[in-house]
Amino acid sequence: MLYWLYKFWLNASESGEAWAETFSFLNLFSYITVRAGLAATISFVLSVVLGPRVIRKLISLKVGQPIRTAEEVHKLAELHGQKAGTPTMGGIMILGTVLVAVLLCTNPLNPFVAVTCSVMLGLGLLGFVDDYKKIVEKTSDGVSGKTKLFWQALIGAVAGIFLWQHPETANYFFYSPDNAHGVETEVAVTSIGFPLWGFVIPLGILAIPFFVGLIMGTSNAVNLTDGLDGLAIGCTITTAGAYGLIAYISGTEPAAEYLHLFHNRNLAELSIVMLALVGAGFGFLWYNCHPAKVFMGDTGSLAIGGALGMTAICTKQELLLVIIGGIFVMEAVSVILQVGSFKLRKKRIFAMAPIHHHFELRGWHENQVIIRFWIISALLALGGLALLKVL
Repeated sequence: MLYWLYKFWLNASESGEAWAETFSFLNLFSYITVRAGLAATISFVLSVVLGPRVIRKLISLKVGQPIRTAEEVHKLAELHGQKAGTPTMGGIMILGTVLVAVLLCTNPLNPFVAVTCSVMLGLGLLGFVDDYKKIVEKTSDGVSGKTKLFWQALIGAVAGIFLWQHPETANYFFYSPDNAHGVETEVAVTSIGFPLWGFVIPLGILAIPFFVGLIMGTSNAVNLTDGLDGLAIGCTITTAGAYGLIAYISGTEPAAEYLHLFHNRNLAELSIVMLALVGAGFGFLWYNCHPAKVFMGDTGSLAIGGALGMTAICTKQELLLVIIGGIFVMEAVSVILQVGSFKLRKKRIFAMAPIHHHFELRGWHENQVIIRFWIISALLALGGLALLKVL
């Protein structure tokens, strides 16, 4: 809305309308940094103000989080037993406030904004169904793994094909360090960049399975991280903040040229979506910090993972997500290693996976695990940003 308000004022100003000079302050909305700051503020304020009402409503609907039994998780059931009944599906707060902020502060017709928000909404709806099924059946099972993977793959494939076929997202300019004096190379969205080496590999149609795998992996990794109060949302804030900056830089030609990044002029608008997610993250953390009054559930974790994965794809910094989102990667890898080791050797590597539970069972207090993981996440985000200019 603010974007269109600025465009309306601009047209009036160019036409010499008398009122345009009085409302010259509307020119502020031409700046993406201003609208990004407003988006973060709006999503944060909405989350804090509406949080108690949402929580009360979830409690009245009896959407409490099912806690796994002692037979399933042994000692962990003692540590987390008091969390039984805490309302879940709080991800609707994150999803709702982000979408409101995006509609108010961005150009919703921007293809990068549209596809990222569509993926976020689609995976959020999948997570909602999963959470609802868990609550109705009073188990921790939810939607079957195969069904969930199918819908994640379908959403990722549609998003990837959209980027590939849309004329405004199909091509980028890449400022390789090997090109003298800022000579640019046009590359397709289906190309994969290697930030440390400064070269590009065109994948063509094979990029679609890669995009699908990235979105599936990221959404499931955030879901696995969401096991302690505030852990996943805290790491989301650092990751989304870093990618918000990357999106802004990648959409600004002089900065993209200086840092040898993929450039598309439409990318800067995507930074507003990431800052809206940062604001919503802080607002949700207000109620999700230990002891949590609400959990995000799959409604939030799948939506967040989809938004982060899609932003990594749009900015062509997919591989950098391994570093910036390192906590999510570590959590997912710990599960893969644990399952693989048990199937092959009948032995476990960790006391329990995901790895945050391993540290709990090794004597760390829940708050220690959370804050230490936040610190690592912040350092990884800064390290990932530092790698933008290693060449």
